[in-house]
Amino acid sequence: MRLIYTFFLLSLLNAAFAQSLYFPPAEGDDWATLQPDSLNWCPEKVDSLLAFVESRDSKAFIILKDGKIVLERYFGTFQQDSVWYWASAGKSLMAAVIGLAQEDGYLDINDPVSDYMGAGWTECPPEKEALITIRNQITMTTGLDDAVENDATNSCFEPACFQYLVDAGTRWAYHNSPYRYTQELVEAATGVNLTLYTRLRLGNAIGMKGGWFGNVYYSKARDMARFGLLMLAEGQWGGTPVMTDTAYFNAMITPSQDLNQSYGYLWWLNGQPSFMLPATQLVLNGPMVPEAPADMYAALGKNDQKIYVVPSEGLVVVRQGNNAGPVVAAASSFDNQLWARLSEMECLTAAAEVEPRPDWTIAPNPTTDEIRVSGKADIAHLELLNSSGVVVRNVADQRMDVAGLVPGIYFLRIWTTRGWSGTERIVIH
Repeated sequence: MRLIYTFFLLSLLNAAFAQSLYFPPAEGDDWATLQPDSLNWCPEKVDSLLAFVESRDSKAFIILKDGKIVLERYFGTFQQDSVWYWASAGKSLMAAVIGLAQEDGYLDINDPVSDYMGAGWTECPPEKEALITIRNQITMTTGLDDAVENDATNSCFEPACFQYLVDAGTRWAYHNSPYRYTQELVEAATGVNLTLYTRLRLGNAIGMKGGWFGNVYYSKARDMARFGLLMLAEGQWGGTPVMTDTAYFNAMITPSQDLNQSYGYLWWLNGQPSFMLPATQLVLNGPMVPEAPADMYAALGKNDQKIYVVPSEGLVVVRQGNNAGPVVAAASSFDNQLWARLSEMECLTAAAEVEPRPDWTIAPNPTTDEIRVSGKADIAHLELLNSSGVVVRNVADQRMDVAGLVPGIYFLRIWTTRGWSGTERIVIH
């Protein structure tokens, strides 16, 4: 009885939170706004934030607070009606689509993939293929060999693209082909084109009008923001449930397995004790984005396509554009740099006012022999930490020799003469 009461209370609290949010109309361009100064955001910090975003080759940038637009900017020739690709941020949308297909009774994520696609969809031994479920696909734990290359678009669905490495559920590896096979599976299970099913089951309810082309989702920046707002509202839109399976929704945005605690159902999770990244089996200590709120979860795509959702602050942040800087697989330097600025937007009192956080450039990254840091601020010293958090180099200089270090992912801590510090990911080959 106590458990039932707890679930009932949580449902009431979730509904109350969703009702406190603003939702734009599903049709038209009307969208309520908030002025940044109503959040005590300083004009000069807003200007600095937008200049930073623009300098990183962005095309669109949107911040929602409780559903209302606080900032919306487009750069260069890009406009509000311009369409751009989500890249792997579309995986997170696909997680929601799979959840809806399960709600509708078309599939069960605990079923073997072969129940929907037929036996022999892989080149695994039959008994090993039978172990692979849809849940394994959306948690990146299929056990298939991610070193097998298919074609340049990673869209090969032939059995030769899916080869046995270990038993399903025993290894986490960011593997595009098994994920993209879920799109084929949903179409087979529903009997409906994926773009049409996404539009009918989700897009029409929230006014999201993008589409799937060649396994990648394309849309306007506001469509990304609408999806982020749906997630912030825990699957509701203006008091109407879009996703009713709260257990599945919560599973999407909590650790889905013990191998990579920062991965849910095709969503990246911040604030976890450790994380793994694509193309490596290293387990790194600490949260993925140290400067971001611990409860943030994110849809992350190639060339820094981003949807960040922060329930504790009622925030949705969207970024579309080209590569924003040195990239370490799913996480790039842009994540930490952006959230370092977002965390300091409020105006300080005169007594507490401090110098703004400096910008710096790190090159080369990736590197083989040295790291050089340059910027407007004077660099006092540099510390290089390995993935376990142990300092392996410490120099009172703007240049650090890294020759001889074991190749892998490291973290560079930068200290300036004014006391500022920041941490950036470094790849050493």
